Amino acid sequence: MNGKSKGVVSTKWTLMLCILSFCAGLFFTNRFWSLPEAQDTITPTRIEDDKAKLAGGCHSNSLQINKNRDLKEMLGNASKMNYAIHTLDKTILSLEIELATARAKRESILDEVPLSDDLKAAATGGKHKYLMVVGINTAFNSRKRRDSIRATWMPQGDKRKKLEEKGIIIRFVIGHSATSGGILNKAIEAEERKHEDFLRLDHNEGYLELSGKTKSYFATAVNMWDAEFYVKVDDDIHVNIATLGTTLARHRSKLGVYIGCMKSGPVIVQKGVRYHEPEYWKFGTFGNKYFRHATGQLYAISRDLATYISINQHVLHKYANEDVSLGAWFIGLNVEHIDDRKLCCGTPPDCEWKAQAGNICVASFDWSCSGICRSVERMKEVHNRCGEGENVLWNSGF
Repeated sequence: MNGKSKGVVSTKWTLMLCILSFCAGLFFTNRFWSLPEAQDTITPTRIEDDKAKLAGGCHSNSLQINKNRDLKEMLGNASKMNYAIHTLDKTILSLEIELATARAKRESILDEVPLSDDLKAAATGGKHKYLMVVGINTAFNSRKRRDSIRATWMPQGDKRKKLEEKGIIIRFVIGHSATSGGILNKAIEAEERKHEDFLRLDHNEGYLELSGKTKSYFATAVNMWDAEFYVKVDDDIHVNIATLGTTLARHRSKLGVYIGCMKSGPVIVQKGVRYHEPEYWKFGTFGNKYFRHATGQLYAISRDLATYISINQHVLHKYANEDVSLGAWFIGLNVEHIDDRKLCCGTPPDCEWKAQAGNICVASFDWSCSGICRSVERMKEVHNRCGEGENVLWNSGF
């Protein structure tokens, strides 16, 4: 009986131990195998993430390369477009010049006025290319001023022709007197036969007509000479021609160039005062200043602007002061205003000190006189002290 009971107990305990062993096995199995399972799950995820990051980086680099390539293509296309626009501007400019020449030819035929040799050459396409045309604004009673310039900074005779071969035209610019065939006109004609250095305009002379004269000068000059720049200078100013040519040559690749000593002076309201502006009310309230424009002693414009004046001369408004008028004609246009103070140096000692320092002035005059004070007596002195030297002119390449 006892032996049988022991066998039964042993069997029960054996079964119990088996169950406990099984449970313990499950417990330890779950405990120790859960981490590898987690690692097995995480590891592929990390690998996939790394692959994604790598793929993303490659994709990002590819996008950056494509962006750079697209940017280069855009810049290349923009450069080509700018070149095309610049070429088109030049083509339009050439057509405008031809149109202006044709108009001048037609008007000459209608008015039964014979064309000059220069204008005939322009009409037939035989123009010589020049760097600049320098027009010296002068009056009937300024013979001594003209002679002072001829004796200093304006070459004469064969030297003037040699200068034209270098691409520079210089002429005294004058119109006609109100009396046709009068003594004033005959005096200019006699002076022209002697020196052959005048540009005669279809314009009636008069101080209050300077704006019209300026417009007529540019319109006439651009039809007679194919130059890159057209310069207006007063006959009581000292000019260094080579320095002027070098200064303008730096801007020869540009369009819409308007160069001079830029200023913005007060609008003169009082009648009877020099530089009085009858249309002062157009410039705003009392005390206002003019818009920025080049002072009238010397300024230069590029060929496209001279052509614009020629084509539109009949509709361009004239103010009392010619420098203001010129500045007004360019408002609303894509014009580059270049303020160069070398174009308005003072007379000695100012221009002399600058010349000694190697900064030769383009033009010299006295602001107090709007020109060289007593220019007839002092032009030679200014030339000797501030001139660039004749050899500089002939050795310069423009």
